[in-house]
Amino acid sequence: MTEVLLKELSSSDVDWILATGRREEVTAGTTLIRQGTLVNALYILLDGALTVSVAQADDNPIGRAFAALEGGELSGREIARLTNGEVVGELPFLTSYQSSTTVKALRKSLVLMIPQQQLMEKLQTDITFAAHLYRAIAVLLAHRLEQIVSQIGHSTIVLCQPQIREILCTFAELNDSDIGWMIAAGNAVRIAAGDVLFHAGRPVDAFYILLDGKMVTSIADDESNPLTRAFSNLEETDHVEREFAKLSRGDMVGETPFVEASPPAMTIRAVEDAIVLAIPRWRLAAKLLHDVGFAARFYRVLAILLADKQQGIINRLGYGRITYSSGRSLDDRLTYEDELSSGFLAQVTLAGTRFDWMLKQIRG
Repeated sequence: MTEVLLKELSSSDVDWILATGRREEVTAGTTLIRQGTLVNALYILLDGALTVSVAQADDNPIGRAFAALEGGELSGREIARLTNGEVVGELPFLTSYQSSTTVKALRKSLVLMIPQQQLMEKLQTDITFAAHLYRAIAVLLAHRLEQIVSQIGHSTIVLCQPQIREILCTFAELNDSDIGWMIAAGNAVRIAAGDVLFHAGRPVDAFYILLDGKMVTSIADDESNPLTRAFSNLEETDHVEREFAKLSRGDMVGETPFVEASPPAMTIRAVEDAIVLAIPRWRLAAKLLHDVGFAARFYRVLAILLADKQQGIINRLGYGRITYSSGRSLDDRLTYEDELSSGFLAQVTLAGTRFDWMLKQIRG
């Protein structure tokens, strides 16, 4: 992953990070980030290896079942290993959640620690830096999500359901002018029930926003060569696919080309008549290249959604940290992890208003 940061950040970005960050040597077994606690810094792994694990309370029956199957205790389940160039502590800069994982040094390692407050100020005042860093984080999260699914097992990909609706994230984070550009650049396309929007393993020609109807995502069970699988789809060769997520109004698909080079692993199919806003891939790529403000907001949205899908896998496996899930009464003095804040409710209202406006513009 070393090449991701070097590829995405500019020389001036690196200079600022070096001037602001502090190098720290950590011994094997040292905990950088503890699950369930607030993170106050961003860490870049310069040398060494880190392990990412999740744990839960002993009174969670799902967790006990997993521990029994694995023949171990609930000390933590490893879901990923990170190498040079990886970034940890990025989620607090994208969402209001506490850390959902524990990150420890697997061996003696060297990290660069960037304080949260200084990084937030830089992201807010330097839009070019923000565009570069959010894209880098989105790329790293996409690879990490793939690693987590591979580590846990492909059978658990069915658990990769979002914790937040994408409509809330997309339309609350983007500006009115961004949404106006999407309307002008895209075309409303009708997809009949049963039709495929795009196949797994094949290039995606557009970025899609589902305006109406329902779709499902599915993944092939076979482990054949990706090129063979892609062309067998063209020839309508029989193959088994499993549905693992449902899409509804406001969900986005086709973002894969903007965060990783490989074709998408899933097939998108309409389960009822649907309408999508299709923005040609080349047009969106040009916009991201020439409009740095739009790029910063777009890649921030992708990073939030990728972080949310990672959180979804962890929660669905039974590693959630909801305090009142074990039967205890609510306490007015406590702030719970999934408690809806006034800021979140304001985002819901804003997102809904913008989405309705988009629909009216397209239909009009």
